Amino acid sequence: MSGNAVLLAEREPGTRDYLERQLRDDGFRVFGAAWTARALDIAERLLPNLVIAGEPDLCARLRAGEPGRRWDRNVPVIVLTEPDADPVVRVRALESGADDVVPRDLYLELLARVRALLRRTTLRQAELVEVGPLVVDHRARQVRVGETAVRLSGREFELAGKLASDPTRVFTKSELLRDVWGIHGVGIRTRTVDSHASRLRRKLQAAGAAGVVVNDWGVGYRLLP
Repeated sequence: MSGNAVLLAEREPGTRDYLERQLRDDGFRVFGAAWTARALDIAERLLPNLVIAGEPDLCARLRAGEPGRRWDRNVPVIVLTEPDADPVVRVRALESGADDVVPRDLYLELLARVRALLRRTTLRQAELVEVGPLVVDHRARQVRVGETAVRLSGREFELAGKLASDPTRVFTKSELLRDVWGIHGVGIRTRTVDSHASRLRRKLQAAGAAGVVVNDWGVGYRLLP
């Protein structure tokens, strides 16, 4: 699949048709789906470069995978919300694994976020960062422990890459929310960072890298003790 293929999963026909037309006019190959089951079939068969999901449930299922099925579990996902959605809805979408959240009525903002995510995934510097027992491969968007590749979600990889950029420094939760999730603000209460850090730690430990992703209680996280 070429680098501009977008899966658009949106149940509301008017919104789906409008976004399909606009995205095609802006040069994207768009594959529309009204239902989650159809969207998963397209994700498995066509391996799109980005997914626009009308419901967080699709994002969660893409990230989790399903027995006997194969798709890119790290594919960038933007979740659409209602124009007047509560901020909690945005946080919950991010916690489901979304890379970004955009109101469904703001097409120009959606277009900018789509292009930014595709740039980030296709034009990332080809570099390897070796930190302790880990190798963070930004070109392949992969973390390895020795010769073992660790299967991570997109956000888990971004978190690992951020921590690896200065492995003994403690990054505050506010910094990580800002730089990894794009959430700005002071005093935001969410378990997003903690849940992702916990999953990242468990996956790395299972691959043989024990004692990494260290929680500095009350402050934040660092990669190495």
